[in-house]
Amino acid sequence: MLELPDYPWNQLAPYREQAAKHPGGVVDLSIGTPVDDTPQLIQDALAEGANSHGYPTTHGTAEVRQAIVDWFARRRQVTGLGINDVMPTVGSKEMVAWLPLLLGIGAGDIVVRPKIAYPTYDIGAQLVGATPVATDDLDELGTEELSRVKLIWVNSPGNPTGKVTGVGQLQRIVERARDIGAVVASDECYAELGWEDFEGQVPSILDPEVNGGNLDNLLALYSLSKQSNLAGYRAAFVAGAPNLMPTLVNSRKHAGMIVPGPIQHAMAVALNDDQHVAKQRELYRARRDALRPALENFGLRIEDSVAGLYLWCTQDRPSFETIGALAELGIVAGPGAFYGTAGERHVRVALTASDERIAAAVERLNSSANR
Repeated sequence: MLELPDYPWNQLAPYREQAAKHPGGVVDLSIGTPVDDTPQLIQDALAEGANSHGYPTTHGTAEVRQAIVDWFARRRQVTGLGINDVMPTVGSKEMVAWLPLLLGIGAGDIVVRPKIAYPTYDIGAQLVGATPVATDDLDELGTEELSRVKLIWVNSPGNPTGKVTGVGQLQRIVERARDIGAVVASDECYAELGWEDFEGQVPSILDPEVNGGNLDNLLALYSLSKQSNLAGYRAAFVAGAPNLMPTLVNSRKHAGMIVPGPIQHAMAVALNDDQHVAKQRELYRARRDALRPALENFGLRIEDSVAGLYLWCTQDRPSFETIGALAELGIVAGPGAFYGTAGERHVRVALTASDERIAAAVERLNSSANR
C-alpha cells in the first residue's frame, strides 16, 4: 500500500483552537480559499448549461477550448496556440498530482520542483515512485542526476512566495530542459494577480518570447479558482505541448477524468469576460494594501510577494513560533515549513478573507505592535 505523508494542514489544529478563543473570533488567513461571491454572469452560465444530458468530452467543447486560446492570446501574449493544444481539467491540483503518471514517469526518474513549493509537486512524483528534487537551479545537479530529470516544475507567480520568474529565467529553463529532453510544466494559477511592477506583466512559459515559438514539451497550467472565485467549480485547464496533448487527452479519456458540461460552459463565459477579474483584483489589492503595513508593524518582514494572493513573511524564527504568536491574536496563517525546508522561518498570510475580517486582523496586529 502506498503511504503518503499526512496532509500538512492537519498540523494547524491546535493553533486554530487557540485562535478560536479570541473574543473577536477567528481571522483565517491560512489556506487561501476564495470568500467573495462567484460573479453572477458565471452563475447564470452554469444554469444555462444545466440541461447537460449527454456525456461531456474529455478534451473539452469547442466553445471552452476556443475561450482558452483567446484568453491566452489576449491576457498572456501567447500566440500559435490551437484549440487542439488545450484541455479543461478538474481543478489544477489534480493535474499537478497526476501529470507524472500521465507522462509515463516512474521509478528512477527525477521530478524537479522549486525549493519553496506547493507540496503536491512532491506528491505527484511519489505517487509514481519517482524522486522529487528541490532546486531553483539545474546547475546544482550532477550529470547523472540531470540524465534522470524527466519533468521540471515552474511555479510563477509562486505559491507561497509570490515570486515571479522573468522572461530571461524562463528562457534558460526551457533551453536546459531541451538539452536534457525534459518536459517543463509551468503552474501559472496566479498570473492575473500581479502587483506593482508585475501588473499585467507575468510571463507565461508559452510566450513565444520565452520559447521561440516552439511549444513542444512545454505545458502551462491555469485555474479560475482565484481570478473568478470558482474554487467550488473545479475549473482549470492545461495548454501547450502539441506533441504531448493527444496522449494526455487519450489517457484522461481512459481514466474518466472529465470536467462536467455545465462547468465547461461556465468556464467559457468566465474566460471571455475580463471585467469581473479586474473587479476582483481590486478587492485583493485593497486587502493587500491594508494587511502589509500591519504585518510589518507586528514585526514581520515581507519578502517577494509581488504577485498572487499571499504575503510571504518572516520574523527570522521558526515558522510555528510565528504561527503561535498570530494565533494568540486570533489569526491563523500558513507555516512556511509546509513548503519545504527553505521556508521553515517564514509564514504565508492569505488575502482571501472578507473586508471585515481583514480589518479585524489589521486592528489586532496594530494594537499588539503598539503595546
